[in-house]
Amino acid sequence: MKVLIILFAIFTSDIAFAELLKPNPALKPIEVISIQLNALKDNNNPYLNAGVAQTWEFSHPSNRKYTGPFENFVKMMYTPSYIIMINHTDHNIIYVSDRDFIIHFFVEITNKEGNKFGFTWTLEKVITESKFKDCWMTTAVSQPLPLAKSA
Repeated sequence: MKVLIILFAIFTSDIAFAELLKPNPALKPIEVISIQLNALKDNNNPYLNAGVAQTWEFSHPSNRKYTGPFENFVKMMYTPSYIIMINHTDHNIIYVSDRDFIIHFFVEITNKEGNKFGFTWTLEKVITESKFKDCWMTTAVSQPLPLAKSA
């Protein structure tokens, strides 16, 4: 029976990882941010840190050089600056500007305690030949800016 449980856990884990949305040239920048934020909002569904894994999927190759490998990215997401995003209760995405292949948004996030924070979220279209060519991916997320404290 233990072998069956272990095999089931391994099998379902592989299925869960396979369900991550992948960068796709058809996705618009607002959709990329929405995918990331909605995943982080329910971070541990369907498995532990699924939201962080989904966010990593849309991390631009140039960003991965600084935040990767994935295990380091997970640790970074649990630092005081970014844990705000983990299991947040609400978010609002506001277009700021774009030029060439770079677009900026301001993201308001309400954390689990009801405090509001703002982040500048930058996406860049991958223009180099790679499996991500023509995909919008996150290149930077600022440190949080406190916006409001809960009562």
